[in-house]
Amino acid sequence: MLFGQSVFQSVLERLKAEEESEDEAEASAAHRVHGFTTGLAFDVMEGVSAASQRVGQAYLDNLELEMPVAAAEEDIQPQPRAEPEPEPVMPEHLARTAPAEIAAELSITAADTLQTLNEKRRAFAKSNHPDRVAPAFRENATKRMMLANLLIDEAVRHRGR
Repeated sequence: MLFGQSVFQSVLERLKAEEESEDEAEASAAHRVHGFTTGLAFDVMEGVSAASQRVGQAYLDNLELEMPVAAAEEDIQPQPRAEPEPEPVMPEHLARTAPAEIAAELSITAADTLQTLNEKRRAFAKSNHPDRVAPAFRENATKRMMLANLLIDEAVRHRGR
């Protein structure tokens, strides 16, 4: 027994005193995070950060301006409007979507090898692929590519026989 108390009672008294001192410390340091030895990096006024009171100013507070804001507003001049781009003109080869016209462009012959057929496919795709034309003409380009691929694939199949 210590000072007229049992060991158990003295431990309880000590724990109770520690809890009270922690409560007082928490009340006085509301901006501190448990486990950190330093306070938070922003100023705290009555539990509310100063920056949160001026949300629109938060960006400008951290931005170093070379001139005052009022002077910057006076110097701003309206930008001239960009003229709209003219409508694209469809190349005449994209208007030809008939299988006979595409076959004539490809000029596939019985003498073509697998290598020459692949070269013709790449050359045709270079000028007709839907990703390489204006959005307004993609439907025609897609048709042309589908027909060209069909004709070249058919020639490859006949070549394999």
